[in-house]
Amino acid sequence: MQQNQLKSWRLLAIAALCGGMLAGCSGRDADLNNFIEATKKEPGGRVEPLPEIKPYDSYVYSSGSMRSPFVPGGSRGGISGPRPEVQRNREFLEQFSLDTMKMVGTLKLNGQDYGLVQVADGRVQRVLVGNHLGQNDGRITEIAPNKITLTELVPDGLGGYIERPAALALNE
Repeated sequence: MQQNQLKSWRLLAIAALCGGMLAGCSGRDADLNNFIEATKKEPGGRVEPLPEIKPYDSYVYSSGSMRSPFVPGGSRGGISGPRPEVQRNREFLEQFSLDTMKMVGTLKLNGQDYGLVQVADGRVQRVLVGNHLGQNDGRITEIAPNKITLTELVPDGLGGYIERPAALALNE
């Protein structure tokens, strides 16, 4: 009988333990259920309607003959237009910057008009129309008594070159 009593106490202890565990589990769910019920009882918020979606207007690119916006220098890639003469031998005055030179006079020799240009070290050089001077491929276009006019080729930033007028004026 003692053994039967011991078994029943064990069964009772196990049943009490299982009941306690089940009661502990249901307690957590009860809090969750209470929160859900309380939330459902609160008045609901107003949801703004979705914005109206405008239909997409497609665009057909029909400007193939115009300059390409994706190629530097246009659709030709800067090939056309003025370019420096790469094969030409450089003249003496092309090693100096234009702002370091100054016109000091003119000279008429055998019916030919020369311009006189002084470089930074004091040397004076004779120049003719068509000669080059300055570091931007400057070509002399006119020699007047008070100035030497030239056209320079400067990079345009798109892979090509543009012509820019320049001049050396006589300092009096």
